[in-house]
Amino acid sequence: MMFSSKIALKCVAFSALILTVFTACQEKESPQYSFNQNAVLADLNYLASDELGGRETGTKEEELAAAYIANRFDQLGLQAAGEEGYFQSFSKKPHPPIQKMNDGDSTRFGMGVVKEITGKNVIAKFENQSDSWIIIGAHYDHLGMGDENSLHTEGHAIHNGADDNASGVALMLSLAEDIQALTKNSNVLFIAFSGEEKGLWGSNTFCDRPTIPLDQVKCMINFDMVGRMNEENTLAIYGNGTSPAWNSELEVANTDSLKLVLSESGVGPSDHTSFYLEDIPVLHLFTGQHEDYHRPSDDVEKINMNGMKLVNDYTARLIQQVDQLEQMAFTKTKDEDNESAPAFKVTLGVIPDYLFDGEGMRIDGLREERPAQNAGMMKGDIVVQMGELKVTDMQSYMEGLSIFEPEDTTLVDIIRDGQAMELEVIWD
Repeated sequence: MMFSSKIALKCVAFSALILTVFTACQEKESPQYSFNQNAVLADLNYLASDELGGRETGTKEEELAAAYIANRFDQLGLQAAGEEGYFQSFSKKPHPPIQKMNDGDSTRFGMGVVKEITGKNVIAKFENQSDSWIIIGAHYDHLGMGDENSLHTEGHAIHNGADDNASGVALMLSLAEDIQALTKNSNVLFIAFSGEEKGLWGSNTFCDRPTIPLDQVKCMINFDMVGRMNEENTLAIYGNGTSPAWNSELEVANTDSLKLVLSESGVGPSDHTSFYLEDIPVLHLFTGQHEDYHRPSDDVEKINMNGMKLVNDYTARLIQQVDQLEQMAFTKTKDEDNESAPAFKVTLGVIPDYLFDGEGMRIDGLREERPAQNAGMMKGDIVVQMGELKVTDMQSYMEGLSIFEPEDTTLVDIIRDGQAMELEVIWD
């Protein structure tokens, strides 16, 4: 369609006026929050530095990290909310290691010496004189020089844990900087947990000895590994089934068109689980697994800062929305019945791709000399069948691990580059 020049100029001028008015309204109504990249990078660089030696719970380096986080809370004007200032200490004994001992021609197994480990949570609050709370949490501990959870096979080395989970702590601190602008109706509690890598020690401790009334908690939002967003801007969110309010709120907050991969379960390998078990609606935000997971190569230079900003802005909008809700109903998810949860008898020795939303279980990494690698599986393979069991998603894959026995031989169907293959797996 063609216009005369005068009409076209008038249309352009009118459009510009409308755009100016719309932009002004948008700016007036837009949330007042920011992403201080310099501060986030400074937090990442310190927490994931060699000086902190991997921040293993119970070490002097963990204490240095705790002191740093407490100081940052203080700088941001947050009040101490621990049991001793900003801190809440706990002592736990890990499961004893099994030691192999040779007695002449026989071999027996005994329990290794177990020492009690002391760690500390770091807790701060921002109060709006409300009777409801939003909790934002992230664990700050990691694997030190490489504990039993390390996937590094070439001796001891510092596991700096930039993504796991200096990224979550840095993002929590970023939101704390703008929390006064984000909330008007809810108090907010910030918790940096220790002992997560040992078995959710810190979050379990807080739920056993809460410093605020748990019955006043509206929801808990957990950051764990939020620093490596992929090119598709994929954000995994676990726990959307823990409240009927979540799905609509998650959709409304997604103004940046992130690719959201949702999982209803309130139970998972991070600190949100402790709060779910207290009947509190939870979310766990996660940008995905990678080959540096639990290895010394998880360093700051691999962090996707633009991706962290997207997670920051998304969560900021979500907090503002939740702040407006009077209450959030809690719902149990399908894994609530612990008796029905599968007990794993075997392992395939893979790192699943938790962001995969197709049919099957896609492999994101393999552990050396374990069943998958021994069978010839590769990163990117999609497991679609194990014996008689069809694998449609992570849940069915995990159920399969409860069916087979060590040393069983099973035919496993995979898809590799679009081609179907059948491999023989010997379980361990």
